[in-house]
Amino acid sequence: MMNKRWTTITIILLILVFTGFVVVDSALKKNAVNVNIPVASNKFIPDRWIIINAFNSLHRNLSSVTIAASSLIVTGGDSSVNCYDTDLKPLWKYSAESPVTSLASYGDRIYAAAGTTILVIDLKGRKTDEWNLLRENTYITSLAANKYNVACADAANKIVIVLDHNGVVRHVVGESGREFIIPSYYFDLALSNDNILYIANTGKKRIERRKIDGTLIDFLGESGTGPEGFCGCCNPAHFSVFPGGFVTAEKGINRLKIIGENGEFIEFVSSTNKFKPSVPLDVISSDGQLIYAANPSDGKLYVFKRKVKQDDVNL
Repeated sequence: MMNKRWTTITIILLILVFTGFVVVDSALKKNAVNVNIPVASNKFIPDRWIIINAFNSLHRNLSSVTIAASSLIVTGGDSSVNCYDTDLKPLWKYSAESPVTSLASYGDRIYAAAGTTILVIDLKGRKTDEWNLLRENTYITSLAANKYNVACADAANKIVIVLDHNGVVRHVVGESGREFIIPSYYFDLALSNDNILYIANTGKKRIERRKIDGTLIDFLGESGTGPEGFCGCCNPAHFSVFPGGFVTAEKGINRLKIIGENGEFIEFVSSTNKFKPSVPLDVISSDGQLIYAANPSDGKLYVFKRKVKQDDVNL
């Protein structure tokens, strides 16, 4: 009889303990949900630039754009190089034998990548020289030039070739095959007046500063979808250096932004647009006041200018 009584008491106690546990656990979970309600930390950042022109280029497949002699706008695509004045009035056209994939300019010279060659064109649209790189499977995705050298990014061979203005090779960066991770044919570069190479190592989501012989100095940029980051497989797909920073263009989330000399985010040029996400725009800016962006998807050359509002005056 006694055993039966103790058994009943034990069962009642167990039920009370279990009920108490359930009540406490439910309360804790409820409180945890209330405490951990996510708070938006990334507020919407508006674009600070506007499109002032969407120019229909003379190319079906617009690939690149550069600025020559501070006043000429030069575009490449199909198998031609086209030149315009500052009002985008056509001045001349040079027909190449292969598709033009990249452009650069310095002084009175325009450099155009066409197949495995670099064409040297004067400001009147006349070819003055031609350099054959003579490398198997070469695919030139970017050119850059300064007073001393011309740099060429070959995405197929994952190398950067530095030549003098006579077309003589001075340096080859990336011969070991380990310097650059290039998942697809987006491999951009720039060359400063003091002979510093800026190279987009797209597989590592960064822009590298290197000496003219290829020695790594440092790098900027990081992986991520936030304003300061580069995401996807191949970013930054394009970029341009101007006094005080860079304008970059991304593939996947097709946006243009300004970053500082150390990679810090400054502002969006265009993040809410209808550009085709998988086709980034080639960009150039010489002064940071106007940005020219060549869109291969629709063949248009977009001209961006920073918005001028009362709250933008100090930007």
